[in-house]
Amino acid sequence: MKTSTLAALVLAAGTLTAVAVAVPSLNPVPTPTYAVAVAATGALVDHSAYDKLLKKHVNAQGLVDYKGFKADEAAFNQYLALLSKNPPAANWGKADQMAYWINAYNAYTIRLILDHYPVQSIKDIGSKIQIPFVTTPWAAKFFSIGGEKMSLDNIEHGILRKKFDDPRIHFTLVCASISCPRLRNEAYTAAALEKQLDDQAHDFLNNPAKNKISKANAQLSKYFDWYKGDWEKNGQSVVKWVNRYSATKIDDNTKISYLEYNWNLNKQ
Repeated sequence: MKTSTLAALVLAAGTLTAVAVAVPSLNPVPTPTYAVAVAATGALVDHSAYDKLLKKHVNAQGLVDYKGFKADEAAFNQYLALLSKNPPAANWGKADQMAYWINAYNAYTIRLILDHYPVQSIKDIGSKIQIPFVTTPWAAKFFSIGGEKMSLDNIEHGILRKKFDDPRIHFTLVCASISCPRLRNEAYTAAALEKQLDDQAHDFLNNPAKNKISKANAQLSKYFDWYKGDWEKNGQSVVKWVNRYSATKIDDNTKISYLEYNWNLNKQ
């Protein structure tokens, strides 16, 4: 696709307030919101190359062979270049846009780990960043999409959470840590997105390493605390979202607490 046909992602006008969630990984500096799907037309991105890499280097438990990704770095970088040059356009459907941004978040997270590998935790990278007002790896603008420098925070908070308003994205974005959701060993696609979102939610809620749920006591992932506002939108609640996917049901009398987050690297 020619550069002239691509519309750069642009910063929304005005100064935005900081994202109001108590997530340790978030940078306190306000996260800019990007206007997406600005271009009139644009070819859809083929995620098949990424799909092959995931099938090769991610196991059924969602653990990543980062050394394997290093060995296939040329192919991986070609996919990232494809993402960089082809941001979502106005003629893309919602599912195509969501699949693009979820894949972009997870792929650039892998790229970030490879840039600093070996590390024991993604949070170790944050202590090495020497950029004013940037204190976490999620806030570092280390890649470009549509000619605009971006960070992982920009994708998660400025685009996915703000534009698409679907809390299930929290089951798909993988921050390279043990307590994160499972990294699928396939790419997200528009055709399979609804099934993939529900599958990720079911997998996450029924994994005792992520959530320990009984009728009397539910020890939930920190996600349900950090992003409580997302789960309570549109007349929903944490209890309703848990019951939507958990095999064990809870109610308003269930004692809810939150598990400590394991930031160790999700490596094989």
